[in-house]
Amino acid sequence: MTQSRFEKLQDAIRTYGAAAFENLLRCKGLGETILAEFPNYLECDPKCITAVPAQGKFDPRKDYGEDAFSYRQKQVVVLEPIQFGIALTVKNFEDSGSLWLRTALSIEVTGDTFDVFVAQQPIIRIPLEYTGKLEPVFDAIYREFLNTFQLEVLEFNDKRFETRIGFVPEE
Repeated sequence: MTQSRFEKLQDAIRTYGAAAFENLLRCKGLGETILAEFPNYLECDPKCITAVPAQGKFDPRKDYGEDAFSYRQKQVVVLEPIQFGIALTVKNFEDSGSLWLRTALSIEVTGDTFDVFVAQQPIIRIPLEYTGKLEPVFDAIYREFLNTFQLEVLEFNDKRFETRIGFVPEE
């Protein structure tokens, strides 16, 4: 017996839902691994790295955990890249405050790889079995943070940086 048009739609929706859920779980796992292992790459205290929303206002002293991931703001699981932010907080040498930076990551499963974007940098392809293969991602995050400080001083006052870099007083 052939399927009705409606049954074909149901099958397509079922396939889409399975792919969206698989993408979410795999990307969340990779994101959590990046957040957990990036302090080792930098050789810094894990407290210096926090998961934050990729966009908008946030408190750099708060680790948003799962709420940092874009899917948490949606009521329906959609087949799309998962985004989150990673914040780095560095204690100031001159006073008792700290400096923070944030960059956004976007991850999606494409075939047998993850496509990873760090801010506006070129795509990084990571295998689905990524254990021990995240150095290109860490290099890109590090480069993004370092480049922030290498901009001219005049650009530092540009309004675009209001939610990417700032100082927080010590508590």
